[in-house]
Amino acid sequence: MSGADTAQDAPILILLGPPGAGKGTQARMLEEKFGLVQLSTGDLLREAVAAGTDAGKAAKAVMEAGGLVSDEIVIAILSDRLDDKDCAGGVILDGFPRTTVQADALTDLLHERGQSVNAAISMEVQDDAMVERISGRFTCAACGEGFHDTFKPTEIKGVCDTCGSSDLKRRADDNAETVAERLKAYHLQTAPLITYYDSLDALKRIDAMGAIEEVASQLNSVVTEVTA
Repeated sequence: MSGADTAQDAPILILLGPPGAGKGTQARMLEEKFGLVQLSTGDLLREAVAAGTDAGKAAKAVMEAGGLVSDEIVIAILSDRLDDKDCAGGVILDGFPRTTVQADALTDLLHERGQSVNAAISMEVQDDAMVERISGRFTCAACGEGFHDTFKPTEIKGVCDTCGSSDLKRRADDNAETVAERLKAYHLQTAPLITYYDSLDALKRIDAMGAIEEVASQLNSVVTEVTA
């Protein structure tokens, strides 16, 4: 029996949101609450290459040559992954689609399987708050504990609260200028997707500026609504 026969009722959700919006955190919570499986493009590619599938071999050849894996290969890998038993309860797509061309390819793939996108959920945030949230992050290199200049400073400046190490690090790209550029690129890429899924009556918007629990409550309501 094919995946198209067994998974027609499996919900397909897409999380849209800029860096720092909390997509990863919320996706893990949705996985646990609703039995969904989070699928990110990077993980899909790595798993397919490791498994040695036809699409995985094609992706490996492209990556080893220093090229970008084509949309066709990514769609083929996603199609294979959707056939796996653990996806029968539904999936959350994180990082795909990124363009309307990819969205069209995804729509076609799901149509062939008797499925469709139940909801594309836009986690909406304020850019200036995202710049502050991301650019203020730093981590203890010794124990991995995370801190923030404003929201979670160390009790003693320059010293980790957890292990006492003074080896505190910031990611090179966690600075205001880089974050602002990443947000600009996100909006340029994502604005067409928001229009695309709105035209399919699949777009849902939530305010992602609140506490983790508040955002989770909104997401739970949306997922419950579209999977009922």
